[in-house]
Amino acid sequence: MPDLSPAQKKYLACVRREKYLIHVSRIFLFLGFLLLWEVSARQGWIDSFIFSSPSEIWRTFFKMVQDQSLFTHIGITLMETLVSFVFTVFLGIGTAVLLWCCPKLSRILEPYLVVLNSLPKSALAPLLIVWLGANRTTIIIAGMSVAIFGSILNLYSEFSEVDPDKIMLIYTLHGNRLHALSKVVIPSCIPAIISTMKVNIGLCLVGVIIGEFIGGREGLGYMIIYGSQVFKRRVLQRVEAAECSSQHLGRLAADLPDTEGAQKAGQIVLLAGFDGRLQIRGGFFAL
Repeated sequence: MPDLSPAQKKYLACVRREKYLIHVSRIFLFLGFLLLWEVSARQGWIDSFIFSSPSEIWRTFFKMVQDQSLFTHIGITLMETLVSFVFTVFLGIGTAVLLWCCPKLSRILEPYLVVLNSLPKSALAPLLIVWLGANRTTIIIAGMSVAIFGSILNLYSEFSEVDPDKIMLIYTLHGNRLHALSKVVIPSCIPAIISTMKVNIGLCLVGVIIGEFIGGREGLGYMIIYGSQVFKRRVLQRVEAAECSSQHLGRLAADLPDTEGAQKAGQIVLLAGFDGRLQIRGGFFAL
C-alpha cells in the first residue's frame, strides 16, 4: 500500500473523527433520554404509574431473567418468527417464479394479490383463529400472512424488470425459459431478494405478535396482552386508592399488605405470573 500524503491522512482523520462523534452522539442521546425519563418519574413531572421509569423496568427485567420466564417467551416468539420467515421466503420466491414463468397466470392473479396485500392483517388474525383454532400453527400462518403477499408482488416486479436484452440473448443461444430464469433473472434479482428478506423478517415478527395477541398462550405477544389486561384490572379495582395518593397505590386487596406505591404498580403488573397469580412480597394474590 503506497504511503499516504499529509492531505489524505488529514482527510481520513476527519472521517474517523466524524464517525466517532456520530457514535458518541447517539449514545449520549439515548442516555440523555433515559436520564430525563428517570428524573421526570422521580420528580413527578410524569405519572410513574402510567409511564414507569428506567430503574423500575430494569429491576423488573432482572427479576424476569432470574425466573427465566422472559427467555422462555422470547424463545417461543423467535421460533415462530423464524418458521414463518422461512415459509414466507420459499413460498414468495416460488410463487414469483411461477408467475414469471406463466404471464397469463400473473395477469389473472395480480389483482387478487394486490387486494390480499392491502387487507388489514390485524383483522385477518381473528378469522384465522376461528378457522384453524388457537394453536401455534395459526400463529405461524398469521406471521406469514403479513409478509407473503407483498413479498410475491415485489419479487415478481423485480423479475419482470430484468433487462430483456439479456433474456433475448439466452433465447438466441437456443436456451429456454428455465435457462433464462437460472442464468439471468435469479442472479440479477439477488439484491432484491435479500432486501425483501430483510423486510420480511420484521413483518413476520409483527404477524406473530398479532397472532399471540389473539390466540397465544405463550410468547411476547401473550406477555404484552396479559400485562395490559392485568394493568387495566388494577386500575379499575383501585382507582380510588390511586386518586387519593399520587405516591401510593394503596392496598390491592383487604387481606394484602401495602405495596410500595404507585411506582411499583408497573413492576407488579410485569411480574405477574402467567398462571394467573401475582407474587408480592412473598405472598400471592389470585387473579
